Amino acid sequence: MDMRALAENLVREAEGLIREHVWILTPDHRLVVAKAAADLHAAVGAPQTQEALPAVERLEHLREALAAVAIALAHVHGHTAWFLGAAANVLTPILHWRALPAGDSQTFGAVPSPPERYAEAEGAVRILQRAFASVASC
Repeated sequence: MDMRALAENLVREAEGLIREHVWILTPDHRLVVAKAAADLHAAVGAPQTQEALPAVERLEHLREALAAVAIALAHVHGHTAWFLGAAANVLTPILHWRALPAGDSQTFGAVPSPPERYAEAEGAVRILQRAFASVASC
């Protein structure tokens, strides 16, 4: 399953928990999730903007998005932490990507990623960003 599909599944689960009043965000958690939404929006721009960037910058932006989710995760607990942890997990494949040539050196298992995988990951970030913004406003 690609990263966008994983993000969409996660969003559906979160929407269901909120709709059924299983997950009720505290005001503090809303602020954390709203900040994460803003950070994701700042990290990954519009598709045409991202696609025009060199791979190294696209990967940098994706890592910034993952870092924003991880930082938000560090400030919450319960359902909000579980949701953000699952969101971070959706984005973990980017941790194994590299955009620079390795030459003859070791890469710690990092592999080059084709441009379509960048687009997939960026799409997942956009799905998560919209979901974070929605969750923060519930």
